[in-house]
Amino acid sequence: MWYFIVHQPDLTTAQFQAFRQAAALTEAETFNEPFDNLYIFAVERHQYGAFADFLDREGVVYEATTNKPTREELLVGMRE
Repeated sequence: MWYFIVHQPDLTTAQFQAFRQAAALTEAETFNEPFDNLYIFAVERHQYGAFADFLDREGVVYEATTNKPTREELLVGMRE
């Protein structure tokens, strides 16, 4: 599995729905101010390229990893 962590607070509903349909699993990590909420889209390994291209075409900022990050790991990354 690949996990795409989306760091984009202005993601439209249409974009979110399209990404959710293309992903095998979608999770939302909600945070309080001053941090933005994050979305984690999980895709099968063979779908990595197509999903990354999809996000790139939409101009979405993301990070991809093979290990699902914990909530604490996400917070550490946002604090840096």
